[in-house]
Amino acid sequence: MAKSELAQLNLAHPRGRIDSPLMADFVSALDRVNALAEASPGFVWRLKDDSGNATALRPLGDDTIVNMSVWKDVESLHAFVYRSDHVEVMRRRREWFEKMELYMVLWWVPSGHRPTMAEAIERLEMLRERGPTPEAFTFRMSFPPPGAAPAADEGSFDEPCPAT
Repeated sequence: MAKSELAQLNLAHPRGRIDSPLMADFVSALDRVNALAEASPGFVWRLKDDSGNATALRPLGDDTIVNMSVWKDVESLHAFVYRSDHVEVMRRRREWFEKMELYMVLWWVPSGHRPTMAEAIERLEMLRERGPTPEAFTFRMSFPPPGAAPAADEGSFDEPCPAT
């Protein structure tokens, strides 16, 4: 069993209320995308509320929605985000969300640990203050799990986003 798993937090500022007509296509895709994530190789856990998603959780204020999950490794999350049907939703993100400077953070957690929102926000602040480090990073500059030697091809997924 691996000693570490990859946690991720991403944020978005919706262009309208989550129950508005502007956001209807996004909301209608949530169940399908969440099911796709849960069926993806390497998926471990995701934050959800009583409705089965996390859109009602607003720890950063009413203008920010959050998504948090845990994956086996960076490669598994990257494959889901950029090489699955999730890309179709990402292609439309500008219709639903304001552009944000920094909207995602990745970090390693001990296997079996489920991060709290406070922990995730702390990692996001680390990334904002220090840039990518082994404690808080991005796909563009990723780090191996604690105690693991970097793989020859590890450290960057700096390729064009297929969703643009």
